[in-house]
Formats: sequence, structure tokens, C-alpha cells
Amino acid sequence: MTRFEKIILSITGGSHLSVHALMLALPSLIPIIRNEFNVGLDILGFVVTVSAFMFGLGAIPAGWAEKRFGGRSLLLIYQVGSSLSALLVALSSSFIMMIVGLGFMGFFCSIYHPAGLTLISHRVKSLTRGMAIHGIFGSTGSALGPLLATTLAALISWRSAYAFLGIFNAILAVGTYLTIPYRKRSEIPEEEFANHNINTNKPALIFYFLANGFMGMAYYGFTTFMPLHFAENTTSILPNLTENMKAGLFPTMVFIAGIGGQIIGARIGERFHKPTALIYIIMANIPFLILMGYTSDIFLIISGIFLGIAYFSNQPIGNTLIANFTNSQNRGIGYGFSFFISFGIGSFAAGFSGLIAENMGVAAVFPAMGILLIPSVLFAFLMSRAARSS
Repeated sequence: MTRFEKIILSITGGSHLSVHALMLALPSLIPIIRNEFNVGLDILGFVVTVSAFMFGLGAIPAGWAEKRFGGRSLLLIYQVGSSLSALLVALSSSFIMMIVGLGFMGFFCSIYHPAGLTLISHRVKSLTRGMAIHGIFGSTGSALGPLLATTLAALISWRSAYAFLGIFNAILAVGTYLTIPYRKRSEIPEEEFANHNINTNKPALIFYFLANGFMGMAYYGFTTFMPLHFAENTTSILPNLTENMKAGLFPTMVFIAGIGGQIIGARIGERFHKPTALIYIIMANIPFLILMGYTSDIFLIISGIFLGIAYFSNQPIGNTLIANFTNSQNRGIGYGFSFFISFGIGSFAAGFSGLIAENMGVAAVFPAMGILLIPSVLFAFLMSRAARSS
């Protein structure tokens, strides 16, 4: 791996870490915010939907803008914009101001994936390995987000977590500006890109988007209410620890397991037919989601850890498939559509899950998300057939 490839993976990795830490801080803070503002889980579920929908909404224009301006410029916009938005949340004095700040933060964070993933696919030759390293940073951010949020909430205030991450992204922006040289996107010959591809497999790409959309719904459903579920159903584990701390600690364990899933997914993707492998990975999530709804204490934690491994093993494969299915010049748009469907459309599952949690109990959310993955398996099967026939 060249020095420039290492710089690209370091900058995009740090950005991927921060984007998921920012987006996953809120679910772990739900018990605290619920008490501070005296609102129900249904309302908080829709608050997550607002931020998450904006996280997906900006991905499509970001994918188009990547083609015009390049990944470096968009990375800087994400880093500066999310930094200012996180500081707005940290300074919020009302529930409405917090929602506005979270909405802006979600929008600026939505710029990251089309920019970062396209930059990697164009500049890192060993793509599946590069996507795995990038995914490990993201899983680390997912793990640190809940733990950082609840720890700082206990020591200082829940707002301090957003202040810390805002400052971190400001530092990242300086690093991006200094280490990645500016070049006009139009001046870079297409042949210079790694993983050059002149064709787009539209049927396979559409079926992938549909499969990934249901995966995104399941993701938002289980990540939004996993902290509260762990807090309420691990009474015999670390009994001296407060529920608020458990809401950060145990989800962190799930996301740390996701790092192992990223490594496993990369190895599977390098050894087997990627579209077929994705079918079995999606199927593997279903039993663990169901188990999470019907277990408690140590069995709940074990189920969550296996869910983390199963879920996050899809990411290196899925992100590589988008590169394989798209024309090099339109790859940013491909990633933009993918993350709009996964995060934008998928975000509605957070609000839907909030209604389930309020009316049927938090535990009911997880089997419901398992059922949502059944159509995802079907679309992944159709994607695999379309990929083989091309």
C-alpha cells in the first residue's frame, strides 16, 4: 500500500469514525433526553428519524457533486459543516433547537459516504481490503459514540459529547486541507482511477439498492432502541452500574464485534462470489434479531455480539459491489443513491420502531426488524442472478 493510499484511508477512516459516532450518540442518550424534556419514546423515535432522514437525504446531491467537485472538497464541507452543527446541538437550550441542530448535523454527515467511498474506490487498488479498513474505522466510531456520549453525560453533560465530536471534526478538516492536494475533478483522467470500470450493471445495482434499503431499516430499528433494551434487560449483569451507563457500554460491545464482522466480511468477499455471499450474510442477521427480542442478561449480550458480527460483515462486500456495478465516472452517484435508500428511507424504521416500542414494548422492535430482512434476502438473490448473467 502506497503512502498516498495510507493518507487517504487515514483521513477517510477518521471521518468515517466521527460520522458514526455523531449519528449513534443520540440513541444512547435517549433515557437522559427523555427525562430532561419529558417526551415519550414515540416522539424520540421520530427525532432520530429526522436526523437520520437528513443523513440520507443529502447523499444524492453529494453523489452528484462528487462527480463535479471531487471527494476532497466534499470531505471538507462535511467536516466543517458537521463540526458547526454538533456545536449547535451542544449549545441547544430547547428541544426544538436540539432537533434543528441534529437535522443540520444529519445533512452534513450525509455528504461523507458518497465522498469518502468514491475517493477510496478511485485511489485504493486493493478495494475490498480498503473498504474493510474503512469499515473498521466506522465500526470503531459506532462503538465509541454510545460510550463517549454516556460517559461524558455522566461526568459533565450529554451536550459535551457533541462539543467533543465537533472539535474533533474541525481538527480533521485541517488535516484534510493539509494532506490531500487539491486537483480539479475534470483534470483527473478516468484511466488514472484505480478499479476503473466503463459499464454499469443496472439490474444488479437496482436489486442491491432494494436489498440494502431493508438492511438500512433493520439497522435503524435495532440501533435506535438497542441501548434502552440493554439498559432495561441486563439487571443481573454489573448491577452496580447505572442504566444510563449500560445504555452506552453494551451497545459498544456490539459495535466492537462489528469490527470483527468487517474483517470476516473482507475475507469472505476476497474468497467467494460477493453477490452470493451477501445473501447468506443477510440471512444470518435474522435469527440474532429475533433472539434479542426474547432474551435478557448474558444471553441478550451474546445475541447482540453475534448480531454485530453478522450485520457489519455485509459492509465491505456491499461497498465493493457498488464499485463493481457502476461506471467509474458515476460511482459517487451510485454511492449517493445507496446511502439515501439505506439511511434516508431506512430512517423511517426508527419512527416506526418508536411506535412499536411505545405500544408493544422495546423488545418487540427486534423480531420486527428480523421480519423486515426477509424481502432483503429475496432482493439479494435477484441481485446475485443479475450479476452472474452480466
